[in-house]
This record gives sequence, C-alpha cells and structure tokens, in this order.
Amino acid sequence: MMLSEEKITHLSHVLLKGLIEKDLIEVLEEEGKIRAEIKRTIIAELKVGEDIDMTVRKKLQSFSKKLVEGSPEWEVLYKKFFREEEVRRGRAF
Repeated sequence: MMLSEEKITHLSHVLLKGLIEKDLIEVLEEEGKIRAEIKRTIIAELKVGEDIDMTVRKKLQSFSKKLVEGSPEWEVLYKKFFREEEVRRGRAF
C-alpha cells in the first residue's frame, strides 16, 4: 500500500468533513461507520492500482528488448499499458 494507515485515516476524516460541509451527503449513519467505509474504499482502490502496476511491470519485463525503468520509452509504454489495463478492468473514466 502506498499510503500509511494514518494517512488513510486522515483522508477519510477530510473527505467526510468536506462532503458534509458542502452539503453533498446527508449523514444517516454514525460518522465513524462512514469513515470506515471511506477507508475500505481507499484501500481497495490502492490495491487495484498496485495490481495494475504489477501487471504492467511484468508485461514490460517480458519484452525481448530490455527497457530501462525510467527511460522515456519505458515511461511511455508504462503509461500506455497502465491506461489499457484500467480500461480493461472498467476502472477508467
């Protein structure tokens, strides 16, 4: 996971506070339950991102021409394949 538990907790507080202040949600549950759901969602999305990253890196490593991570060619292909994988998984907007 790319974010610590503390950062995810902080984000859940900030998100909930912002949604309430902007009147974007009506709080019908205990705020702690809502924050817990926000945290679960953030963690799940991070996991999907990590899975996509791993898939793309394996694909890039399988090329017969070895690409140097961080090189312009690697970066372009990484972004292209990452986007394709997001679309394949129904995650792209």
